[in-house]
Amino acid sequence: MKRSVFLMLFFVAVSCAAQELKPIKLNAPDLKRTVTLMNAFSNRKSTRTFSDKMLSHQDLSDLLWAANGINRPKEGKRTAPSARNKQDIKVYVCMAEGNYLYNASTSTLDPISKDDVRPMKAPICLILVSDNNESWGALDAGIVSQNISLFCSGADLATVCRASMNKEELKKALNLTDKQTLYLNHPVGYFK
Repeated sequence: MKRSVFLMLFFVAVSCAAQELKPIKLNAPDLKRTVTLMNAFSNRKSTRTFSDKMLSHQDLSDLLWAANGINRPKEGKRTAPSARNKQDIKVYVCMAEGNYLYNASTSTLDPISKDDVRPMKAPICLILVSDNNESWGALDAGIVSQNISLFCSGADLATVCRASMNKEELKKALNLTDKQTLYLNHPVGYFK
């Protein structure tokens, strides 16, 4: 009885914390961007300083689709391959005003909480989380990370792949379960 009351109060608190944030509808990906894959490889680099300017809505939409969006709607398959077809990587988007979960099937950012928990103070920070603790989750996170890096290189966005982050703070702010594992984060912004 006490446990069910506690869980009910927890979910009410979580709901209230994200209540002020609204879902963000993303644009359809711009599939006509003209950078070649070889140019993206050639220009890829890690950057740890960012302009304060927020990403345009189209750049944010394209970045998330490239990271782990749905590119074959009939089958629900993703832009990132997945070991054993687990498709277990979730992409959380942390911004100054709050935190969201990328929902590839609806092309939206669903609100989670209002805390500013970006591991680096770039305009956005993508957090890659696996729904399982198996080694496959780490492999899948690496693949999504590579998609992010290559997209940023081709779109002239600054990013760096990082494993260091305050996992306890993020776990709490993103309402993660004990079965979910934080693997990597990608601060993203325009070059300074």
